[in-house]
Amino acid sequence: MPPQPPQPPQPPNPSHPSVHTNNLQPATQLRSPISPHTSYPQSTIPIQSIQQSQVLQQPSAGSRSVKSHVSPIEVNPVTVKKCAELYENLGQVGEGTYGKVYKARNRETKEIVALKKIRMDPEKEKEAGFPLTAIREIKLLQQCKHGNIVQLKEIMVFQGYVYMVFEYMAHDLTGVLANPKVEYKPQHVKCLMKQILEGLAHLHENGILHRDIKGSNILLNNRGEVKLADFGLARQFDIKHKHDYTNRVITLWYRPSELCLGATEYSWEVDMWSVGCIMMELITGKPLFQGKDEFSQLESIFSLMGVPNKSEWPEITDLAWYAMAKRIGSKGSRFREQYGMLSSGGLDLVEALLSINPSKRPSAREALNYAYFTSEMPSACLPAELPEILGDWHEYESKQKSKKVNP
Repeated sequence: MPPQPPQPPQPPNPSHPSVHTNNLQPATQLRSPISPHTSYPQSTIPIQSIQQSQVLQQPSAGSRSVKSHVSPIEVNPVTVKKCAELYENLGQVGEGTYGKVYKARNRETKEIVALKKIRMDPEKEKEAGFPLTAIREIKLLQQCKHGNIVQLKEIMVFQGYVYMVFEYMAHDLTGVLANPKVEYKPQHVKCLMKQILEGLAHLHENGILHRDIKGSNILLNNRGEVKLADFGLARQFDIKHKHDYTNRVITLWYRPSELCLGATEYSWEVDMWSVGCIMMELITGKPLFQGKDEFSQLESIFSLMGVPNKSEWPEITDLAWYAMAKRIGSKGSRFREQYGMLSSGGLDLVEALLSINPSKRPSAREALNYAYFTSEMPSACLPAELPEILGDWHEYESKQKSKKVNP
C-alpha cells in the first residue's frame, strides 16, 4: 500500500476530552460524548430524528459558525419512537473532513447506512450554534440529486451531536486499489471515469466546487455505481466569475499547481486537475504526484508536465509564490514519453486534464465528449460488469490493516 497523501489543513477544532475516550467502538458500552456518566446499551447508537419544527436555525449575531446569509435548513420529518431511533454500530469505516464515519444497521428496518458524526466543540456549542461547514455540506447535498453523488437520507441528533445518515457504499477507490485481487482493465477504468465525470458535471453545472476529489471520497457499491462523497470542503461558486477562496484545500497529492503557487481566485478547473490525477491512479495503481509539501509537490508536477513560461500561462506571474516555479528552472513535458503506453484517447484526455494552465483544462462535460469515451475502443463497460469485490474496502480499513502488519 503506497504512503498516504498529506491532508488539507483543517481549521482549529479543539475537542472535549470525553470525545476522545468515547469513539463509539463496536461491542463496547457507549457513553454520551456530552455527559460521560450516561451510558447506553451495548453496541447501539441512540439517534433522535430532527423534526420539521426543529430546523437548524441561524445563531445569534456575531457567531463564527453561520453567517447571516445562510438560511435555515429544513429536514423532512420522520417517524420517531418515544425517545430515539436505535442504530447498531458495526464499526468505523472512515474519517471525513469534519467527522468520523460509521457503518450502522437500523435495528427496525435492518437497512445498512453510513453515519457521519459531525465534529463539534461542546464547550462552544451553545454560543456558536451549528458549525458553518456542516451547514454548508448539508445544504449542498440537499441540492445534489444525482445518481453519481452520495445520497443524504436524513439528519439525526444524539445528545447534542449531529449525525448525517447516508446510503451505505461498501468501498472507496483508495481502498479498492489497495486490494491485490482487483484489477481494472481499460473498459473498467473508462466506466469508473465516466461516472466520476457525470457526477462532477452535475456539481459544476449547479455551481458547486467539490475541492477535495481523491480516491477516498469516490465511493463504489457492489452494483458498480460510483458516487462522489465528503462535501466538507465544497463551496458554491458563480459559474461566470472567479471568486476569492482559500487555497488551503484539496489533499496535496491531488492539488493543482495554481493552488500550490498561492492562487486564491479559481473555479471548477481545480476539480478537473484532481480528476486527471485519479485517472492516472486508476491506470497505474498508484498516485501520480506524491509531494511532501507544496514545493516538493510542484517539483513532482513540473518534472513530469513541464515548467510553464509566461507565454504559455501569462497569469502565472501574478501568483504569490511564482518565485518557486522560477527556482525549479526551465523544463519541458515528459508525460507522453513516460506514459506512451496509454491509448491515444487516454493520452489526450489526461494531458488536457493535467494542463498546468488551468484555462486549458476541459470541463467535466467537455471531457465526456473526448474520443476516449465517444469512439475509442474498448468502450466503457456497464457498472454491473466491473470486477466483483468481496468484503468492504475503504481507505480507513486499509490503513488499519497496514498498521497491524507494520506497527
